[in-house]
Amino acid sequence: MEGIKFSKRPRLKNPFLIVAWPGMGEVAFKAANYLIEELKAEEFASIPPEEFFYLTNSLVQQGILSVPDLPYSKFYYCKNKSGKNDFIIFISNAQPDLAHADAYSRRVIQAAKSFKIDTVISFASMPLGIDHTQESAVWFAATSSELSNKLKKIGLNVLLEGAISGMNGLFLGIAKREGLKGFCLLGEIPLYTIQIDNPKASYAVLKALSRMLNLNINLTGLINQARNMEAEINKLLDYLKLGGQAAGPIQEEDIEKIKHSLSQLTKLPLSIKSKIEELFSFSKIDITRAAELKAELDKWNVYKEYEDRFLDLFKKNEEKNN
Repeated sequence: MEGIKFSKRPRLKNPFLIVAWPGMGEVAFKAANYLIEELKAEEFASIPPEEFFYLTNSLVQQGILSVPDLPYSKFYYCKNKSGKNDFIIFISNAQPDLAHADAYSRRVIQAAKSFKIDTVISFASMPLGIDHTQESAVWFAATSSELSNKLKKIGLNVLLEGAISGMNGLFLGIAKREGLKGFCLLGEIPLYTIQIDNPKASYAVLKALSRMLNLNINLTGLINQARNMEAEINKLLDYLKLGGQAAGPIQEEDIEKIKHSLSQLTKLPLSIKSKIEELFSFSKIDITRAAELKAELDKWNVYKEYEDRFLDLFKKNEEKNN
């Protein structure tokens, strides 16, 4: 198949396609990786990265500079002995530039259709003004009212209005346009933790998926990760003199303080850093892309860190046009 490299062609029973990329709280990426490990899924195909990704920087470790590998985009399969549907899991450790999202998605859909897949499942995060000690509720968006009614019956919350940003949301819309059906499960995460792994939300979406598809999977590992992460956040909030000492729910101004502090004490996912660098490169060539860059910086609460570079784009563009 053009544009897809196969190492084998597994025979599968009415497979569903699960897709995941990095994003806020790494909810989707962590959930898909956990499925791959727990179900002992086997890799069988990949999309060569050169057409959709390119290098934007070099890495320096212990004073030595090297060129990083391009992101991977891999297909895994697993047999579901406890249900009537097997699974193909597509996972990438970076999101392509959205200018290539349509072609990239159609490449994945092309492979899916070759296995007679008609249902796609994606995961995403839903940042809300909740506390990190709360259980993560699960929301959903579906491609049809029939699917929506099934998800309502297992106690999930329907997303009536809004948008699901990035590939974890966009892919499902493209898949629907290409004739596939499906749904996205969104795990709640606190607004002030978007830069931190959120295994509690990943656990919530996988638990919901298991109920719906009769999927037998041990989620103990994610439960333990969630407990450890909650303990670490508690320590951090104590250090920041916020959280435990505040009376009542966390207020909007507290959220902004926490987000700012966490942005200083935590790291952006590598894929997001790469995406920001890509957008800087695009904006140097085409200043109209700066709006997309600003939206990405604001989404991750890191505009202040990049402010000088961002404003410099406009200075250089003005000098170029004079």
